[in-house]
Amino acid sequence: MTTSTPYRSVFSCGLLSGQVILVTGGGSGIGRCTAHELASLGAHVVLVGRNTDKLTATAQEITGDGGQANWHSCDIRREDDVKAMVGQVVQQQGRIHGLVNNAGGQYISPLASTSAKGWQAVIDTNLTGGFLVARECFNQSMQQHGGAVVNIVADMWGSMPGMGHSGAARAGMVSFTETAALEWAAHGVRVNAVAPGYIASSGMDHYPPEAADMLRAMRHTVPQGRFGTEAETSAAIVFLLSPGSSFISGSVLRVDGARPQMRMGWQQATAPVEVQQRDAVRAFDGFHRALTPKVFQS
Repeated sequence: MTTSTPYRSVFSCGLLSGQVILVTGGGSGIGRCTAHELASLGAHVVLVGRNTDKLTATAQEITGDGGQANWHSCDIRREDDVKAMVGQVVQQQGRIHGLVNNAGGQYISPLASTSAKGWQAVIDTNLTGGFLVARECFNQSMQQHGGAVVNIVADMWGSMPGMGHSGAARAGMVSFTETAALEWAAHGVRVNAVAPGYIASSGMDHYPPEAADMLRAMRHTVPQGRFGTEAETSAAIVFLLSPGSSFISGSVLRVDGARPQMRMGWQQATAPVEVQQRDAVRAFDGFHRALTPKVFQS
């Protein structure tokens, strides 16, 4: 089945027709955008998260746009809950073709002020939870049928000062990605990661008000001089799920405008507005339901 929805994907209509793709954290931000694009390309999207209101709203958006979606409430940090959720998806849909391991979260805290409880909470959400969901998708479906996994990490190259807990978890997820790519290759399963840099997403709305000035200034540390969009991140995820990446596994695709390459002493200014509009680097806004983070609203 192919579908025609308002999402302006760069990929061919019907590219993922008939596929079942599970998206964790699919009720908001990058996960919500990715779910919309996957559905626009013909996939049946299974949204997973803890906030049932957000999951319901996103599923209704997708079906209202002509796509296919349903949702399952699950705390990915709880092993038994993950096993049961994946089992229900396989029972209902027959198999899982793809997984977008997107659920995550962190808070601003220097290492010296981070409690063991806070550290563990971020590790459980950004590393252990992703491992559990990927493992169950493999054990309950992909081991028999093959598939593709895309783990969402972060721009942690050169460290994540102020978010050391998240940096450690994301680095661990990169290592997990590489190991799973090797161990699961014989079963026809590819495992890759996408590392978003500074993306204008609803996740920014969860930071405290005093972080607003810092968030708005972050674009000046990006050589391209701007934030990325949710649609630019989603496009990278879709590519790694698509047949076009069939010989790519164990890799990390950065979506960050070359931000990790910024160096002290390099005098070139970030790209001015007129340069940001050139074809090769112009922001892509394919998501017709994109929401501007509150911190950037006048």
